[in-house]
Amino acid sequence: MAYGITFGILIMSIVYTLIRYIYSKEMFYISYCLMQIFSLLFIASYSKLFELSHIIEQIAILGASLFSIVFAVSFYEGKFFPKISNYKELIINTLLFNIVILTAFYHYILFEYLPYTIIYAILFLSIIFNLKQGFKPTVIYVVGWSLLCFILFVMDFKALYIQKGYMDLVLLAFAIEAVLFTLSVGYKYNNLQIQSNSYEDMLLQQSRLAKSGEMIGNITHQFRQPLNNIAYILINIKKRFENKKLDEVYLDKKINQANMQLDFLSKTIDDFKDFYAPSKHKEVFRVKEAIDSCITILSADFKKNNIDLEFLFNTNEDIKIYGVKNELSQVILALLSNANDALTSIENPSIKLDVISSNAEVIIGIEDNAGGIKEKNLEKVFEPYFSTKEKGSGIGLYLVKLIVEESFEGRIELVNKKKGAKFTLFFEKSFD
Repeated sequence: MAYGITFGILIMSIVYTLIRYIYSKEMFYISYCLMQIFSLLFIASYSKLFELSHIIEQIAILGASLFSIVFAVSFYEGKFFPKISNYKELIINTLLFNIVILTAFYHYILFEYLPYTIIYAILFLSIIFNLKQGFKPTVIYVVGWSLLCFILFVMDFKALYIQKGYMDLVLLAFAIEAVLFTLSVGYKYNNLQIQSNSYEDMLLQQSRLAKSGEMIGNITHQFRQPLNNIAYILINIKKRFENKKLDEVYLDKKINQANMQLDFLSKTIDDFKDFYAPSKHKEVFRVKEAIDSCITILSADFKKNNIDLEFLFNTNEDIKIYGVKNELSQVILALLSNANDALTSIENPSIKLDVISSNAEVIIGIEDNAGGIKEKNLEKVFEPYFSTKEKGSGIGLYLVKLIVEESFEGRIELVNKKKGAKFTLFFEKSFD
């Protein structure tokens, strides 16, 4: 029965770490999984329940020991060797190192399974050489084993255990290891998720800042024409006044024209402000508003590059989705900017942006006539730091996919059409 429970614990540990690895791709998961596979082979041979040779048991110990080193090093946090600047630090670190050796030795004497002792010793070093860092996942693991070893040493537990004829201590080691590791990894996984979210937010802001130079240029283009128009309006009013031909009707007409230009400038400022705002507030918003702000921002670039933008809104203009409005603007802006960059050397450049909807989805398509993307790169363009541009950062399309899938729970598709590439975005329609 004891062996059955141990087999069950090991199998659950293997499945758990394998699933975690598939989703996170973290090395410490797969190395721990492989270590436990070899450990399962060892305990199967050790139990004498199966006709396995002694060589298999030795191979299992070797394999588990090697992967235990890989796991411990990948799970290790901080520096392997402390910085020693004086004799006091040398003495303290030497004493701490001796404590690690003694406790690890007793750990092995107690449980007689080298792979777990290796993990315990390496992670213990991680704690004592990096005391100020407070690595909680490692602390949970090391403190758990250390307290257990200390209590069992004081009680002279092993001698009593053998005398009473209880189940093999090796089996107990497997059970304790699985529990401590699950607690430690659960905590570390949560930390990784928090770090991942912070990293994604940082990338999003970096992507926005990387565009800041272009945005300043666009603001200049956007503001120059309305300001020129206002200047001409004032000149015309002045001439009329000097020639004593300024009447109320003409003055009202020019004031209305000036107000229209001022409204345009105000809207442009709002569009840029919304784009740079690091808001994470989710709400129901109109899709057309988010797209219009992007077109406003990029219209000067399109005009400069003679790009014909065809915007077709083939559904109700009040159609809404749920999410962060400026994140959708970020997505559309990134896709339109990429199309703009790809069209710089194309004759008669054009972009088609269309919006349609079904009973459940809002579908946004962005298609250019830049010739498309090489087939070998179609699957790679969404990977971080992959870029087909000479000076590209490689995070634009990665962030686009991240926002669409995680922030909006939508999906994105990329295909080559006859004249160029087409990105299609799918979002769940909101009925609020």
